[in-house]
Amino acid sequence: MGYRDIYSTWQADPEAFWMDAAKGIDWISEPKTALTDKGDGLYEWFADAKVNTCWNAVDRHVEAGRGEQTAIIYDSPITHTKREISYVELRNRVATLAGALRAKGVEKGDRVIIYMPMIPEALEAMLACARLGAVHSVVFGGFAANELAVRIDDATPKAIVAASCGMEPGRVVHYKPLLDKAIELADHKPDFCVIFQREQEVAQLIEGRDFNWHGFQYGVEPAECVPVAGNHPAYILYTSGTTGAPKGVIRHTAGQLVALNWSMKNIYNVEPGDVFWAASDVGWVVGHSYICYGPLIHGNTTIVFEGKPVGTPDAGTFWRVIEEHNVTSFFTAPTAFRAVKREDPTGACITNYDLSCLKQVYLAGERADPDTITWAQQHLDVPIVDHWWQTETGWAIAANPIGIEELPTKLGSPAVPMPGYQVEILDDAGHAVPAGTLGAIAIKLPLPPGTLPTLWNAEERFRKSYLTTFPGYYETGDAGMIDEDGYISIMARTDDVINVAGHRLSTGGMEEVLASHPDVAECAVIGVTDALKGQLPIGFLCLNADCQREHSDITKEVVKLVREKIGPVAAFKLAVVVDRLPKTRSGKILRGTMVNIADSAPFKMPATIDDPAILDEIKTALKTLGYAHS
Repeated sequence: MGYRDIYSTWQADPEAFWMDAAKGIDWISEPKTALTDKGDGLYEWFADAKVNTCWNAVDRHVEAGRGEQTAIIYDSPITHTKREISYVELRNRVATLAGALRAKGVEKGDRVIIYMPMIPEALEAMLACARLGAVHSVVFGGFAANELAVRIDDATPKAIVAASCGMEPGRVVHYKPLLDKAIELADHKPDFCVIFQREQEVAQLIEGRDFNWHGFQYGVEPAECVPVAGNHPAYILYTSGTTGAPKGVIRHTAGQLVALNWSMKNIYNVEPGDVFWAASDVGWVVGHSYICYGPLIHGNTTIVFEGKPVGTPDAGTFWRVIEEHNVTSFFTAPTAFRAVKREDPTGACITNYDLSCLKQVYLAGERADPDTITWAQQHLDVPIVDHWWQTETGWAIAANPIGIEELPTKLGSPAVPMPGYQVEILDDAGHAVPAGTLGAIAIKLPLPPGTLPTLWNAEERFRKSYLTTFPGYYETGDAGMIDEDGYISIMARTDDVINVAGHRLSTGGMEEVLASHPDVAECAVIGVTDALKGQLPIGFLCLNADCQREHSDITKEVVKLVREKIGPVAAFKLAVVVDRLPKTRSGKILRGTMVNIADSAPFKMPATIDDPAILDEIKTALKTLGYAHS
């Protein structure tokens, strides 16, 4: 069956579709009901089932005779370390760690915060929690102490599992002092902490509270997998709220198992045993879904990569890892490819490696501009799939489902909705708009398995954030359009649609034009307040590493390009060259913060910012254009 047939099958009987997909999971007690409507826009999937995530991700592969297959490949160009962990070894390590946590009092339903770098032990900690039915909350390693404290107070963990340090190119990130400070700041205090001591930095342990990773596991009885209900929270993952405290997205156990398992073959086109690599971090949703759970549930080999797309040691590190570890499917962020392209615009590094193992590449995390996709297509000669999803959904809303059928690519579009998602474009009043019209992207309820059922201890906030703007729909917060063929285009966050003299314009559309300029490696467009037109766009340009041209010539050319491609209506007259753009550690450009700087409005330093010093560079650039006065 092709994509259209499968999507139609889902539409005709959604519950039967997902019950069929559920056959790919090992159940302790099979679900009798697919969907439970709790009323008021709240739904649960497979709530009556009994299941265990760790069994499905680890033990069942050992029981099926595949214990010697590699489960995890650890590759750290920063520490010059590589190792492989088989499924049987992973089972033994996870069972022992779970046993040690249980011996210290961690039980089903208890929360455990995990504060670790990109090392296999981070996945082992996640899986050990899943084995016990404990609810883990991974916080990005190196997060500021006050941000970690907020999450400690919200999740109220019984234990915190951390590493002594993280490694960045050229520096050690001291985790333990940040953890100690966070616990000091938090009202809630964990019963104990487990510290994985890395050889690059051995941390000071606090007597009675802190335990050494290896020492506290000595002589314990390994734990078996604990059955949990289908609607038992697997984890809490905090996503930044636009105001106030971060939102604790939760994922129910059974829905996640079914959705991620279905996605591995149908979207990512891998068979059990293939090597799948998501170059992300366990602190983000991609790390949860596609470094840890998805590949392991499906019986793939997953890669834990501690490095950067450039500088560890060069722009060829991605291709080295793909060749060396025989990667079939590769997943990264568009910003990573833009960094590689900026350093190696001609793709010279790619020619140094044999990439015949690579069958497809997936991009997500922010909009993939057509120029980046074209560059990747030309140099890699495999399908480049821009797909779209969110922390809240846990897996793709829209994609080119190569495992079902490779659909034609439309540059700038993450292709078509996946089964489970009825995507519609609505105007401000909540009415559907014609094909090709820009509007708010909403998804008709219920959402499919694997998506968020609510927020941790914040049901009212869940409704207010996602369900109230368009009753009967989940509000994505993204703006875009759907064409006559059903292809979705994500143009911007709804906040990034700007109003220029009464015309609603997408900053994403302007960025697409700027990125098409041969000297531009990366760009961002923001809307700043203007007394006459309401808002005006400003473009920020990062140039290719080998560009020697006058900046003023390039800015004039991109202004002309926007006028030609979008028209005078865009009122695009201001562009400036900068060395870097402010981003989160996951690669999202902090456009909202840039707008606040331009408008001289107060703003809170984003907790997720990669390098706060970049904001001073942005402020200086804006001042040259007559903005950012304060």
